[in-house]
Amino acid sequence: MNVLKPYLQQNKTELANYLASRAYEIRPETLIATSEILEDVRQNKDQALKKYTKRFDGIALEQFRVAQEVIEQQAKKADPFFVQALKEAAQNITFYHQKQKRKGYRLDGEDGVYLGQMIFPLESVGIYVPGGRALYPSSVLMNAIPAKIAGVKRIVMTTPPNADGLLAPNLAAAAIVAGVSEIYTVGGAQAIAALAYGTQSIQPVDKIVGPGNTYVAAAKKLVYGKVDIDMIAGPSEILVIADEHANPAFVAADLLSQAEHDPLACSILISTDQNMIDAVNVELRKQTEQLPKKEIIEQSLANYGTSILANSIEDAIAIANEVAPEHLELQVQNADQYRTLCRNAGSIFLGYTTCESIGDYFGGTNHVLPTSQTARFSSPLSVDDFVKKSSYLYYSQEALVKHGQKIVKMAQEENLDAHANAIAIRLNQYETK
Repeated sequence: MNVLKPYLQQNKTELANYLASRAYEIRPETLIATSEILEDVRQNKDQALKKYTKRFDGIALEQFRVAQEVIEQQAKKADPFFVQALKEAAQNITFYHQKQKRKGYRLDGEDGVYLGQMIFPLESVGIYVPGGRALYPSSVLMNAIPAKIAGVKRIVMTTPPNADGLLAPNLAAAAIVAGVSEIYTVGGAQAIAALAYGTQSIQPVDKIVGPGNTYVAAAKKLVYGKVDIDMIAGPSEILVIADEHANPAFVAADLLSQAEHDPLACSILISTDQNMIDAVNVELRKQTEQLPKKEIIEQSLANYGTSILANSIEDAIAIANEVAPEHLELQVQNADQYRTLCRNAGSIFLGYTTCESIGDYFGGTNHVLPTSQTARFSSPLSVDDFVKKSSYLYYSQEALVKHGQKIVKMAQEENLDAHANAIAIRLNQYETK
């Protein structure tokens, strides 16, 4: 029996239905429960944080700020080889994201006119880092380093306390590598509320980034507008395009790397060779038996494991552009020649040796990526997410006199007479001189 459900690419309706079935919507009851938590924290501040930390984490904390000496003590408990890997990953992430930093510009026109754009870093950013079953030190690097490069002055990290009521050692190590020192052991929707509204212990921020469970996602959705957010991330997904020369063991391993995340995770294989699809199915069964998260993987593949037989690599990429996956692997010969055809993907991994795990941890590209087809219109987390822009404009007297009546006419056509008058009153003064 195939592990990956076969799909006939000619049936566009079937593909549309398949993609619609993966649409990620937060349940109304989750939004209601989350809104109650947000309002409680907004009204009762630290007292509410203490209540929810006791309820959800089983720990009674009197203070949430982690002292610098505690951060350092916890970091020393992390494996030294892991810490060295974090440091090298941070160098790669910095190397990649430095290129994204932009400057403003000024344009000089006629008659003393000039206009332009200024770019400023955000003043403060909150990074949410999961701390329960899903512990992601790599997310500290991926979120904090672009913010640092952008010039954000205050970077705040929140994460649930571990079983001892402390900051997890691996997260402490990642925070030190990333240069984050303001850390609070508070998690869940209550942490998002604290970052958005502020409490006695935690000053509010301008933007919240980072992954979390469905309640964290719901909280980010609800506080958007009070603060900015990065995105509402749905379940993880990978699409692998493999030709007849790919290694089926590699392909299967990469599909499984996403399936282990969540029963709703999506793993799609598109190949120009039916024998490759058959071989990958064999490998999936074999490798799944050896993995600790076998039960989650089996659910994920049963829900959203799919194989598609394509006529050509170009045809496969066209299908991938409709799917707009979070991760897209091109396990094909001369992969780079197809790169520019891939218009809708969060991140693209080229060649047989480049699995998406490299990007998740070490390669330098960001692993905070658009999901649920949002790669059609959104982008990976970058330095741009941590800056804001202001435009500026100057019109000389000569320029205003030259163009003023045109502006008056445009305002009058929209029945905005006060707008027109703001020009006319100046024209009357300047033209009578």
